[in-house]
Amino acid sequence: MCGITGIYGVHGPVRITEAVLEKMTGMLHHRGPDDVSYYYGNGVGLGFKRLSIIDVHHGRQPFISEDKQVALICNGEIYNHRELRRELEQKGYRFTTHCDVEVILYLYLQYGHDFIDRLNGQFAFCIFDGRNRSVFLARDQFGICPLFYTQVKDTFVFGSEIKAILQHPEVKRDVNLEGLDQVFSFPGLVSPATMFKDICSLPPGHYLLIEDGKTSITQYWDLIYPEQQATTHASESYYREKLEELLIRAVKYRMNADVPIGFYLSGGLDSSLVGGIMKAVAPDGGYPAFSIGFPGNNDMNESTYQQQVAKHLGVTMHEILFDPSEVESRLKSAVWSSECALKESYNTCSLALSQAVNQKGIRVVLSGEGADELFGGYVGYKFDKQRVINTGNKELEEQLEDEYRFKLWGDKDFFYEKNYYEFSDTKRNIYSRTLRERFRSFDAVSTLQFNKERVRNRHVLHKRSYIDLKLRLSDHLIADHCDRMTYANSVEGRFPFLDIDLVEFARTIPPDLKLNGLNEKYILKEIARKYIPGQIIDRQKFGFIAPGSPDLIRQRIEWIDDMLSYERIKKQGYFDPDTVEALRKIYSASDFRLNLPYESDLLIVVLTFNILLELFDLPNIH
Repeated sequence: MCGITGIYGVHGPVRITEAVLEKMTGMLHHRGPDDVSYYYGNGVGLGFKRLSIIDVHHGRQPFISEDKQVALICNGEIYNHRELRRELEQKGYRFTTHCDVEVILYLYLQYGHDFIDRLNGQFAFCIFDGRNRSVFLARDQFGICPLFYTQVKDTFVFGSEIKAILQHPEVKRDVNLEGLDQVFSFPGLVSPATMFKDICSLPPGHYLLIEDGKTSITQYWDLIYPEQQATTHASESYYREKLEELLIRAVKYRMNADVPIGFYLSGGLDSSLVGGIMKAVAPDGGYPAFSIGFPGNNDMNESTYQQQVAKHLGVTMHEILFDPSEVESRLKSAVWSSECALKESYNTCSLALSQAVNQKGIRVVLSGEGADELFGGYVGYKFDKQRVINTGNKELEEQLEDEYRFKLWGDKDFFYEKNYYEFSDTKRNIYSRTLRERFRSFDAVSTLQFNKERVRNRHVLHKRSYIDLKLRLSDHLIADHCDRMTYANSVEGRFPFLDIDLVEFARTIPPDLKLNGLNEKYILKEIARKYIPGQIIDRQKFGFIAPGSPDLIRQRIEWIDDMLSYERIKKQGYFDPDTVEALRKIYSASDFRLNLPYESDLLIVVLTFNILLELFDLPNIH
């Protein structure tokens, strides 16, 4: 994968300064340290930074049509490119490289905008069509590859990261308060919101088209679960065998690279299964595993399980020992890379892990993200199953049900781990009076973040899965936990469980094969018994929790104390200094522990937001 940038005149050619585009593109060096190239023509400028993975010597972008009218730049991988290439060659298209993303250019020439659903991959691309001066941007179904944009007057600017867009002299720097409220309210940001005012994230599964001076955004894919009465039940063996077949293919696809690859190993089911299949399909591949360990902290350390899996698979394991004191030294880098305030410090661990991968000469890592959201892996799925309490007293049952039910968007069909409406008072108390006034007309929880009809008349497990995909996976776990942390060290992450064909099949699997009784990810566990030890499959799920702000506050680190000081908080104007000071006193107590994940670490959000203000030169509240 790579980094892309662009400048485009919406209503006609605009002056594009090469120095500006080069500065924008240079901000993405970590995403593409191997090569840089540019395209200029007809009022558009495109920049490209390359991380060479497939066809290392000949995959330079942009790809340009034979008539020189259409140009493509793409950050991503197209895993089914060989099948698509054969089809296009039969139609007369002549390829100039073996690079996977070249198929996008010819698919566009053949089918226009309607080809995206034929791509199996992770991608964010821009096609400039000089025949009608249109710009066509698209992002993969799960938002694995980031893509941001803004428009200032007649100039449209885009890039793989916001820091590139900010290099354009006409782009103003300011805070998007709605993005801040989302970070406090949900696991993380939800596209199109970012932390930067007037800079948007193209939502996963969407494309953006600018043609004849008009901009349109279209959703081309969504996770559509079958309605309850439409669910068909084939045998368990059918679902298990088909899912295993698709998972093997997904892993094989993601092992395709012309550079060394490895995999992340947490010691849990998902990453262990990915590693087990890698070993099964390439017994002599020698793909190394990378894990993170916390010496002296039994509550966080999974080293025993990681070593057990590595020994079973016969692979070399590189264990990165992470001391909680390292959170402080990596926190600013994590915020710089993620470009948002953080809900936890896990990103610092991810940075350490990808740094170790890079130092070992590995360019690609496979990882297990997506399995929890698709196969009922979080505790909330069990809560949903147990929430109807059979007491024999109907009136009492209804009362208990109401107390247990967490309503989102005022709708009884929505449930989540936290009672966000109760939490809204706590959240508002930490805001300054100025922000509380501004948020009278806006609250993230009151604003619908997705298509409500997608969960109507669906099984409760599928309702939660859909919400998790929208609020937890795409813009949080995949974006700021994975892509931004791996690419900070020029490493590409690949996710077999997010293979589009696998996901489309997984949505048809009956819920009781995902959560069997209270046995989460049941069907994956049954598949895994062929590949990894039973002790790993059947052990209690371990929820990873990195050191939080209480640990940092108790260390009395000078710059962190300054970031949270009464004077700074008051001057910046975003938060209430008295509330922050009271929380600091509570958090600093030696016996204080946050009940994560059911309580939010409010001060880590305040701290990392203040870091964001400093790193990106964002203004105090007006």
